[in-house]
Amino acid sequence: MQLGSVIAIYFLFWVAVAFLMLPFGVKTDEEAGTPKVAGQADSAPHRFDLKSHLIKAAAIAAVATAIYIANYLYGWITAEDLNFFNRDI
Repeated sequence: MQLGSVIAIYFLFWVAVAFLMLPFGVKTDEEAGTPKVAGQADSAPHRFDLKSHLIKAAAIAAVATAIYIANYLYGWITAEDLNFFNRDI
């Protein structure tokens, strides 16, 4: 596998993980016990730490990319293993 492919796969994992992690670990103002600003949505986060969020996403994406590349090299799960309807691939 070429380096450009590995970087592209990592970036795709990173974006997906960063998006999927958005609702986790976020507190609203009501949960944090602080007053809301006028016009603020009830579901708005109290404080969002973007740097921490992106670092966590980068770490998880690195692990996912490593597992993906290991599967590519060693062939643990192939297309034939995912052929649940016995169709020709």
